[in-house]
Amino acid sequence: MPYLRVALRGDSGVRAHLQLAMLSPVSLDLQKTRGLSIQWQDGTSCFLSIAYLRRMSPSADMRQLREEMASNPLTVLPSGGGQASGAMKALTAELAGNYGLKITFSDGHASGIYTWGYLRELAANAPS
Repeated sequence: MPYLRVALRGDSGVRAHLQLAMLSPVSLDLQKTRGLSIQWQDGTSCFLSIAYLRRMSPSADMRQLREEMASNPLTVLPSGGGQASGAMKALTAELAGNYGLKITFSDGHASGIYTWGYLRELAANAPS
């Protein structure tokens, strides 16, 4: 098991640190044209497609766009930017400290850090 810091701040403090440890992945496998496979500390696993990861980017501009679309279904979507023809791909991925992943997509989008907690949330709400 990776390093786990336990701070003795009463029961709730210890519980919070243990819960964070269980959120950490033990394995990340990014297939640039398909998606991200994650094995979690608690033994669960998930798969998130590249298109879903891009659509659900945690960047401020994408969060704002999702909020606008939720309140106004006629929201004008931005153009594809630098998107080359063909399907969306992940060009690179790098760890962001010990708490998340940063992905650069083929349309040039590279902002936003997918924290382990956010990836768990995406997996729970992913389309089947």
